[in-house]
Amino acid sequence: MSEKKEKTGALRYINLTYEDAPGRTVMVAGSFNDWQPEKQMLDKKNEGIYRCQLRLAPGEYQYKFVVDGVWCLDSANPNFVPNDIGSLNSVLSVKAKA
Repeated sequence: MSEKKEKTGALRYINLTYEDAPGRTVMVAGSFNDWQPEKQMLDKKNEGIYRCQLRLAPGEYQYKFVVDGVWCLDSANPNFVPNDIGSLNSVLSVKAKA
């Protein structure tokens, strides 16, 4: 699937959430950061709800969560596509501000 990014339009703040047991290491990686699992998601209340905020241009992005080193789909997102390695990536569509 080709990535679609609009060159114009203001960057948007996008919030991602992942739920699991407390005490995990959860990162997010995707086409927005060259698939580098560097963006850590935080569970500030130690309740197993990990959150992060991304600043993205309008467009379509593929991503996965990396939980304790294991790459996982976003189970809360029903939008996904096959990838080049035989698994699936979650898809995030960022709309331009109206």
